[in-house]
Amino acid sequence: MEWLHELFKKAPEIALFLSLALGYYIGKIKFGKFQLGGVAGSLLVAVVVSQVGVQVDPGVKAVLFALFIYAVGYESGPQFFNSLGKQSIREIILAAVLAITALATVVIMAKLFGLDKGLAAGVAAGGLTQSAIIGTAGDAIAKLGLAADEVMRLQGNVAVGYAVTYVFGSFGAIIVCVNILPKLMGRTIKEDAVKAEAAMQAGVQVLGQGQHAAAPDLVGRIYQIAQGNARTVLEIETANPSVSITIERIKRHGQIIEVTPQLMLEVGDIVLVVGRREAMVGVAAQLGKELYAVEGMELTMQRKELVLTNKEYHNKTVGEIRSQTSHSISHGIYVLQISRMGQVLPMLPDTVVQLGDVITIYGSEQDVKRIAALVGYVIVPSVKTDFVYMGAGLVVGLLVGMLTAKIGSIPLTLGSGGGALLSGLLFGWYRAKRQTFGAMPSGAVQILKDLGLAGFVVVVGLSSGLQAVQTVKEHGFTIFGVGVVVTILPLILTMLIGKYVLRYDNTAIFAGALSGSRSANPAFGEVLDKAENSIPTVPFAITYALANVFLTLLGPLIVALV
Repeated sequence: MEWLHELFKKAPEIALFLSLALGYYIGKIKFGKFQLGGVAGSLLVAVVVSQVGVQVDPGVKAVLFALFIYAVGYESGPQFFNSLGKQSIREIILAAVLAITALATVVIMAKLFGLDKGLAAGVAAGGLTQSAIIGTAGDAIAKLGLAADEVMRLQGNVAVGYAVTYVFGSFGAIIVCVNILPKLMGRTIKEDAVKAEAAMQAGVQVLGQGQHAAAPDLVGRIYQIAQGNARTVLEIETANPSVSITIERIKRHGQIIEVTPQLMLEVGDIVLVVGRREAMVGVAAQLGKELYAVEGMELTMQRKELVLTNKEYHNKTVGEIRSQTSHSISHGIYVLQISRMGQVLPMLPDTVVQLGDVITIYGSEQDVKRIAALVGYVIVPSVKTDFVYMGAGLVVGLLVGMLTAKIGSIPLTLGSGGGALLSGLLFGWYRAKRQTFGAMPSGAVQILKDLGLAGFVVVVGLSSGLQAVQTVKEHGFTIFGVGVVVTILPLILTMLIGKYVLRYDNTAIFAGALSGSRSANPAFGEVLDKAENSIPTVPFAITYALANVFLTLLGPLIVALV
């Protein structure tokens, strides 16, 4: 294998992408109903590849993780801030429960197996995948007043315990959150993610990409005016105030003529009518025979999203706006959807609209331009990412992550991950309110999440896998076994408390909260992959931020108690 070592030494990026490719391939293989998934598969392959000796710059891991966690926050910012409140108490309690059970598990296992302070802290750092414990525990050891040699030995043992247990710490969290939790709940993550998304949309039907209603609400029809149906355009359009139709084009004696409200239709005129299906069904008998296709009657309609900026409509209900808007203003415009911070609102008469709401409208080009100038501005879709906004968000997040506050001698910090997540949440929320800048297409967000997380896990495996295997050979499997217990037991206990005491009843939301309470990023990535939407992200963001503080505090506590 010397040639592989030399190859990876010259180009360690080959090892990274090889681990990704093989890991995702293995992750697709099903063992009965069990499936590893791409992230766990990549981690295992990376550990195997690491045995030939691979050195990857730790900066690569930091960059990939920052991209992943920022993208997660950016995507979930609007829902996160909408969800803050009394409903977040469960997440706070869940994060605290995991930290307490983890501390108790580490202390008890250390006493049972005779682990010193260094090994116990290292097992906690690796088994709980909270690298910050290495720093807080090492600092606490240095302040014990021991001899310099003993301090170095104990601090070295922190690294040993971490190296042996970190790989399973990542893998074990995936097993619990993705495989065991759904069995306990009796439903899959995807099933409950779809259920939660539907509930969040308040019963509003939201079509996914590539989906279209078999019987669309808005339709166009061509009719030839029959004897006895000759009326003005305005009379036909306003015949039924509760539902509207629009005559968009008229052909008379083979010529297209201008459509005006007072124009009297004549027998034999061919008209193109656009409107909601319920109105079209009622008006058909009042016009005449429906025609299949007529030359010159083709018309392209537009579907646009507008951001409401006109204060005249702020805090008014849909019913009030409909009744107070004249026919000349609303003519030819159909409101398809109203959304706020990414959440679709029901189109009910008592639904209140606010500045910043996104209004999806349908109409001809000239009508869309007219109403856009009155309502706000059109959102221009873009496949390009605003790297100015993205770069600024990452810089702010990483700077925030460097800030440290102290409670006594215990340093508290969000770290780069927590800082990037917080910044992503804020920047994503602000982008949802001001959509003239800061674009990041959904495809770009997805590639950052997928590549960022999987790449981060692979670098961890490549960097720690060889050392972990060698340390197991030297120290036996005792430390590894203790690490397995530290990884699994607190998660299981927290999971049981979450279900039976905190009453979590949605698998997707629970999985997001549980993975966040352990700051288990690989597990969260697999949860997102299973959910196929962003439902688990909001509870994850809350518990993840708390876990970064709670679990970091364990370092000095373990040193004091063991």
